[in-house]
Amino acid sequence: MKLIPSSVIFLLSISSAIGQENGAYTIFDSKGKKVKYSKMLKTLDASQIILFGEYHDNPISHWLQFEVTSALLKDNQLVLGAEMFEADNQGELNQYLAGEIDAQALDTLARLWPNFKTDYKPLVDIAKDNKLKFVATNIPRRYASMVFKGGLEALDTLSEEEKSWVAPLPIAYDSELPGYIEMLAMMGGHGGENLPKAQAAKDATMAHFILANYTSKQTFIHFNGAYHSNNSEGILWYLKQAQPELNYATISTVSQADISKLEAENKGIADFIICVDENMTSTH
Repeated sequence: MKLIPSSVIFLLSISSAIGQENGAYTIFDSKGKKVKYSKMLKTLDASQIILFGEYHDNPISHWLQFEVTSALLKDNQLVLGAEMFEADNQGELNQYLAGEIDAQALDTLARLWPNFKTDYKPLVDIAKDNKLKFVATNIPRRYASMVFKGGLEALDTLSEEEKSWVAPLPIAYDSELPGYIEMLAMMGGHGGENLPKAQAAKDATMAHFILANYTSKQTFIHFNGAYHSNNSEGILWYLKQAQPELNYATISTVSQADISKLEAENKGIADFIICVDENMTSTH
């Protein structure tokens, strides 16, 4: 609890407790009804796997990730994982968690995101301080690039060791999922059919490592870009293909000019939607 991201210190000075009175954000349920943080937390407390969808540069997302994780830690056996760490860097991440290397060495040895220090290190340090597992779930970016250039079949050329850092092959792919169709439309066809396939390789790999590191009576909290889990697609689609019986919960982050009412396009994208004022500062 001691390492609050510096980018959100100002938020804590505004409000003495988690809430929505400061006007920076509002929490809604999937139907667009305002809900209290405590109600969201109660649902998350009863969930087995939580996908916390963020905007990567949004301080409210990162602050609430820290707060939710800290709160759930009180009554749950947690496992943490994140898109921001690639599977082949698990060894270096484990060394940091064990205190064998410091943050500077981790930054040197692993491929960390530019905002690691402010936005993700506090979450990793929760795991470090409480001796929790923190899982590097994402496919190494060079392999996602291979899929973008040569399709999912390109992964067949990997060595056995390299395949251990990717979801088991062949990776299932549904080209009719709305999220992948939308991705193609947004890019105007640039990148071709392999663009959503590269996204699917990421989603499938993250789902694989979540389930590979989850056991019953645990709560797995996974941090990822909201688009990786919105509308029960992406990571959640792969999770449900493998283990539909588990109790999943999703959180998404959206940005609006008016946070008093959830816009129609943002309804239903997750179990809980954190609606942030569009004027909110970014962390990087």
